[in-house]
Amino acid sequence: MEESMLAGGMSCLRVGAGRPLVFLPGLTAHHRPPRGMDRRFQRGQCALLAHGREVWWLNRRPGLSAGTPMADIAGDYATALRDRFGAPVDVVGVSTGGSVALQLAADYPELVRRLVIVSAAYRLGPFGRTCQRETAAALRAGRARRASAAMMAIIGAHATTRRVMRVVGWLLGPVFLGRGDTDLLATVEAEDVLDLHDRLADITVPTLVVGGGRDACYGRELLERTGELIPHGATLIYPGKGHMGVQNRRVARDILAFLSPS
Repeated sequence: MEESMLAGGMSCLRVGAGRPLVFLPGLTAHHRPPRGMDRRFQRGQCALLAHGREVWWLNRRPGLSAGTPMADIAGDYATALRDRFGAPVDVVGVSTGGSVALQLAADYPELVRRLVIVSAAYRLGPFGRTCQRETAAALRAGRARRASAAMMAIIGAHATTRRVMRVVGWLLGPVFLGRGDTDLLATVEAEDVLDLHDRLADITVPTLVVGGGRDACYGRELLERTGELIPHGATLIYPGKGHMGVQNRRVARDILAFLSPS
């Protein structure tokens, strides 16, 4: 897996070979190049899609200031994609990366060939927003374990598993989310106020929204509504799956099949 930097110092990892596919990850503890366990996790996500494709994992720009809107974050991606590829590319955004990808496609449709949104919608659901606000407040207060517990709760597909994931998050503490990097907090703030409901009609590229039927962060209704409101949108729901339950080989095959038309 090759590591490099793109415009604005955005961290980039590459895996595979073939037509480029740009991968926008979910929340990360910081916007520096990933290391150790985090790097292995990110590589694993990309490897699922690196079948006849060159996957470009591209994180947000480092040095975000408080109050940076999602439109500016998407603008950073637009600059990087325009400078590196010079032609429309396939984009896959996961969770918070999916929120950014929706903004990118609404503002810069000329840069996106086909779009896949995984476990994300035009705004956060009530539980997702509550957990992310709790996470941000805990990080600002220096309570890394509480922050990690709140964020991990989003992953659970059922009330019981959400409680279990809170405990796991508490045990992981700063290993999962660090201790409150300013880039993480700025990204959480940007997503907290994001509502692209009225911009979905501006997304003119073929789009697939993929999610779990028991996604706690956004909820099935928001996932389906997002796909419905995009002119060339479709939704693929996996019953019984939670927020992270759709990141597997089966889903990767479905994504690649959607992206395969020339």
